[in-house]
Amino acid sequence: MSPTAELPRALAVRQLEAGYGESPVLHGISLEVRPAEIFAILGKNGMGKTTLLKTMMGILPPRQGQVEVLGHDVTGWAPYRITRMGVSYVPQDKSIFQDLSVEENLRLAMRPLSSYGVRLEAVARWFPFLRERQGQRAGTLSGGEQKMLLIARALLTRPRVVLVDEITEGLQPAVITRLQSILAEQCRVEGIAIVLVEQNIGFALTIADRYAVLKVGAVVETGKAADEGARECIERHLVI
Repeated sequence: MSPTAELPRALAVRQLEAGYGESPVLHGISLEVRPAEIFAILGKNGMGKTTLLKTMMGILPPRQGQVEVLGHDVTGWAPYRITRMGVSYVPQDKSIFQDLSVEENLRLAMRPLSSYGVRLEAVARWFPFLRERQGQRAGTLSGGEQKMLLIARALLTRPRVVLVDEITEGLQPAVITRLQSILAEQCRVEGIAIVLVEQNIGFALTIADRYAVLKVGAVVETGKAADEGARECIERHLVI
């Protein structure tokens, strides 16, 4: 067995099927993500990327298959139980509490609250505006700042796995570059596994170790981001 194969799994799904009402979306998806790895999930709109993250997080119950987190079968678990396993979720929509302050939004992620100050100082190294503007209403932050608040809230709990959905959408290039550095450092230094749903192929291939392409709810391509021709292979699936 190769050294790569011996690495433990941070997250795995096996023959996963899920959908909404009578409409199936995911069709037998199997993927594995290792600790300290960034895994990109790519595909056009409506291909099942967000549905896959929601099923991994327990927001959407699977119809069939298995979800495993850190070696534990969490299939059918409620989201709060999966969160307690060390999984953070950054959804595509700006799911901050607009009328609460920055501090109140951050404190909602913390258990116990007594560690808030220490963890705030840790994440404020990347997001200094959070420390300076804790009393500001979150809804008055810029779009980029709201995305950073979401990432900071996810990292505040020192997670083992982070699920990130379309974080670069609508962001300026400078903000995207900053987020790229933050996520890469968290992966390298903290050993966090990151599952990154993206349509920004350049960003995904720059930051990811491996990738999978989803098409009509099924995995149609996998590979290493550093492989020659990876971008061309991915783009072929996005235009057909």
